[in-house]
Amino acid sequence: MENWEKLSKMPYKEIKEMQNRKLRAFIANQIYLYSPYYSNLLKEQNIDPFKVKGIDDLRHLPFTYKWDIAPTDEEPQKAKDFIIRPDEEVTEKYGHLAKMSMTGGKAVVEEKVYDFKPVHIHFTTGRTALPTPFVYSKKDLENLRESGARLLDVFQVTSEDRVVNCFPFAPHLAFWQTFFAGEKANVPGFHSGGGKIVGTNNLMDAFEYIRPTVSVFIPGYCYYFLREAVKQGRDFSSVKKIFFGGERVPPGLKDKIKELFKQLGAEEVMVLATYGMTEAKVAWAECPSHDEYHGYHLYPDMEIFETIDPESGEPVGEGEEGEIVYTALDWRGTAVLRYRTGDIAKGGILFEPCPNCGRTVPRISSNIQRKSELKEFSMTKVKGTLVNLNNFFPLMMSHPDVEEWQVEMRKRNDDPFDLDEIYLYVATKGEIDREKFIADIKQKVLRDTEVSLTDIIFKSVPELVSQLGMETELKEKRILDNRPT
Repeated sequence: MENWEKLSKMPYKEIKEMQNRKLRAFIANQIYLYSPYYSNLLKEQNIDPFKVKGIDDLRHLPFTYKWDIAPTDEEPQKAKDFIIRPDEEVTEKYGHLAKMSMTGGKAVVEEKVYDFKPVHIHFTTGRTALPTPFVYSKKDLENLRESGARLLDVFQVTSEDRVVNCFPFAPHLAFWQTFFAGEKANVPGFHSGGGKIVGTNNLMDAFEYIRPTVSVFIPGYCYYFLREAVKQGRDFSSVKKIFFGGERVPPGLKDKIKELFKQLGAEEVMVLATYGMTEAKVAWAECPSHDEYHGYHLYPDMEIFETIDPESGEPVGEGEEGEIVYTALDWRGTAVLRYRTGDIAKGGILFEPCPNCGRTVPRISSNIQRKSELKEFSMTKVKGTLVNLNNFFPLMMSHPDVEEWQVEMRKRNDDPFDLDEIYLYVATKGEIDREKFIADIKQKVLRDTEVSLTDIIFKSVPELVSQLGMETELKEKRILDNRPT
């Protein structure tokens, strides 16, 4: 890895040269030799790994998709073939790494164990596929720690801060990125496991006892947590910054969060987002600002990002809207090349220096259409129309009268051949003009999704909190597809 302070100020021309150099070595010396999936793929497609000279040659490599990796009942071990592993099976075919212990001695063996032996694991969560494992070696954990320290550096968090980590405790990236970030940067923190582990009231007590300056949350749970804190008259005046992960954070929700913090005594709280994915094994920080959005600062010595036209697969220009494609650089454990995330960066990738902080590393636009929240359901046909269900998130999260919400899709009479139905469950803020509210919501849903709601059903906040699984699920259940197959 490069020195972050130096890398942050490096001209993009030098950054690209560094990436080209690392990509050549990674594909020739690691991927081709020790990744069963990619070694076989390159051979099957007659691709010479030594002809991949740099970023501009990536377009000649095939894409990797979620279904290439995700285990199924028929192929439960698919993900294992994406692990870079000079183990006995692979060694016998390609590297004969074991023989190195005879000539290189104990130090060589220890170095290879540090590089390659899996010691940590995360899982993706999925609805139609089995959870997908992504493994880390000791070398990878150093990358995770370093990326966490960089994330805190971008967020301007120091060892003088105190952090309460409210991500659910689970083998997933958000919790562990926060944990290792604090460890690397010597930032004191309470890693609570969220309301599901310690309980919402106990978490409120922790805030008042620890007096954190920084807190990290999944947005939906945070909104619920702060509303409950306001009801109880809690004092969270110590909080200066809050970071979100796991879901997209529309501007309207940021405004609601800031207003709740004001009621809790915390003025001018900075609400910021992270962008991360299990497949990339790290997360990236949004450049801090109260009102402007300058994008997520990347780690170009750890990865290469492309943006492509989602239909043609061809690259798009700097700053142009496109699907985000990720390629690992010099990782061990699980590593993927040209992984199509399904996420759309509305403002593309930017290479000029950041106008906010001056860093020269590439940035992904803050405006990301997060399909990863609903991998299987993000685009689906309802009433014969292809609907982007992600459009419900900014609409409902930003609506001033909406406290909580959930969308359910059904078939009329529970008949798989009958008409689709869409029901919106909603809890509103206090008393409202329901007729006016229903007309407003129906018009906006039709405008943003091009389908009509079957009905809007009003619920109390406690009822919807229970339906969402706010304190029982890893992520709240915002979109339910209950149509029979």
